[in-house]
Amino acid sequence: MSFWTEQRVIVTGGAGFLGSHVVEALRTRGCQNVFVPRSKEYDLRNRQAIQRLLETSRPTMVIHLAAVVGGIGANREHPGQFFYENAIMGIELIEQARQFNIPKVVVAGTICAYPKFTPVPFKEDDLWTGYPEETNAPYGIAKKALLVQCQAYRQEYGMNAIFLLPVNLYGPRDNFAPSSSHVIPALIKKCVDARDTGAKSIDCWGTGTATREFLYVEDAASGIVLAAEHYNKPAPVNLGAGQEISIRSLVELIVKLTNYRGEIYWDTTKPDGQPRRCLDTTRAEREFDFRAGTPFEDGLRRTITWYEQHRR
Repeated sequence: MSFWTEQRVIVTGGAGFLGSHVVEALRTRGCQNVFVPRSKEYDLRNRQAIQRLLETSRPTMVIHLAAVVGGIGANREHPGQFFYENAIMGIELIEQARQFNIPKVVVAGTICAYPKFTPVPFKEDDLWTGYPEETNAPYGIAKKALLVQCQAYRQEYGMNAIFLLPVNLYGPRDNFAPSSSHVIPALIKKCVDARDTGAKSIDCWGTGTATREFLYVEDAASGIVLAAEHYNKPAPVNLGAGQEISIRSLVELIVKLTNYRGEIYWDTTKPDGQPRRCLDTTRAEREFDFRAGTPFEDGLRRTITWYEQHRR
């Protein structure tokens, strides 16, 4: 608690899905000076806006969570936008943090940075063994460039910048918009809406054979705050639950938890994305004692309940 009472923290993306939970976690731990820049006032693609942000808030720490994100469909439709905006926001923010001598910078990367055929479980040392899965490679590479920047700035300027790799997140306040949502909110919306309208079937992308690992958003926020306080090394760190589930099994579980009674059709003309995703989480446990604590079904139930209460 005493550590956080002395900090002034900028959380970019702090009004978003993950960011709002990180802000809550910081305040719970005693951080009273949390600044959440909004894009209308501080466009992080703009150097002058970042300079104004740092001059105004004078932070002791920056936690960079802001990102342009989406599911497979959104990544396929906007590869240029996803590459440019994610890269430029991070590059400019880290550079200005260096010039302003910010004592610590925490950067959230993405699981999409890993190569398409990474051995399971994904170890941080495997980040550079191949090219990411094609549908989200521009986004993944843009984020991975920020890891290089953090390490280069630490080497040349002594900057304390750390890089975290959270796996696919889910939970309350997620994005449920069909055009840009990730797999869990998209499936929850499909099943709940189909249940309530009496639809006889839903369509799901791909074959269902791909696997994913999911981390409850409150657990992810806890991991980020723990790393922000305790981790000060150049090596990237995975944040995950250490378990994988096939998309087909995930669909069946969400169907059960939402009490949807209709049929499921698999559109195999749509891509599966990366074949498997499951992280090795031993570094996070060893370095800052992070372990995910939310059972998967419990997290899904909370997420479904939140959507049912807020969808209107």
